[in-house]
Amino acid sequence: MSFWVIDLVTALLSFVIAGVSGIFLVPFLHKIKFGQPIKTEDGPKWHAKKQGTPTMGGFMFIISTVITAIAAYWIYRWKTGIDTTDKESFKPFYMLLSCILFSASFGLIGFIDDYTKVARKNNDGLTPWQKIALQLVFSVGFLAAVHFFGDGSTCIELGFWRSPSLGIFYYILMIPVIIYLTNAVNLTDGVDGLCGSVTFVAMLIFTVCCSILKQNEMTCFTMALAGGCLGFLLWNLNPAKCFMGDTGSMFLGAAVTGVGLILHKHLLLLLVALVYIIEAFCCYTGKLLQDNQEEVRRGQTYIQDDAHTSSL
Repeated sequence: MSFWVIDLVTALLSFVIAGVSGIFLVPFLHKIKFGQPIKTEDGPKWHAKKQGTPTMGGFMFIISTVITAIAAYWIYRWKTGIDTTDKESFKPFYMLLSCILFSASFGLIGFIDDYTKVARKNNDGLTPWQKIALQLVFSVGFLAAVHFFGDGSTCIELGFWRSPSLGIFYYILMIPVIIYLTNAVNLTDGVDGLCGSVTFVAMLIFTVCCSILKQNEMTCFTMALAGGCLGFLLWNLNPAKCFMGDTGSMFLGAAVTGVGLILHKHLLLLLVALVYIIEAFCCYTGKLLQDNQEEVRRGQTYIQDDAHTSSL
């Protein structure tokens, strides 16, 4: 059986599991009142109608991806007749498992953040420093796994240019890359269907690249996640019946970053994540402009009040 057949079946099964799970998950989230709090003062007023839409819908593609990716890997090993007594043959599985656990760990951070927001019934979840601290811990763990089970290279690959070996500085440099990119994916989840559809395309691109680079085992994960995103979009396209929440977007962010770093193709990662990077840049610059405008308005109000007081 060709691995392409396995990949297509994996994507189809993940799509079905994610789509069907929404039939049970969305009513359950409604029942326990896990609705998304919406900040209307910092955004458009029409966002208010989304108040209470169930969040944590990311569990749809998280569950479908983990189940089908692991199952596809073992079917792939069985059909290709890989020697199971060879310890080296398990390295691809360890890398696949590292990527799944890395994604799940970031999904856990998102879940804690979502649950905190729902419990407090406002949009204040974990503080930025709490998130960064947890992301730092899980990023270090993932990079350690990549070092021990991957190729161990500490060079940066940018197409036709390859840096000298950077040693431990490579891992120090990759930590802020991971944190920025995962949070960039999180920020992309602001419009119905946007993050899921962009990640669906990203996983298809990664699937092709994994095949070219003979990393066939990783396509079990990329195709499983692609199918899961498509199944989730049945519930998330405008008007969204469910949001993925930080539970889902943090999982997707770690998945995109994890696959790129496992392939050790940094230029490819930047190109695939370009939409997320631009979205995050726009969000950050927009917030800075908004803060500057508020400072100007406060200054103008102070001057007017001071002038009024002086005239009295």
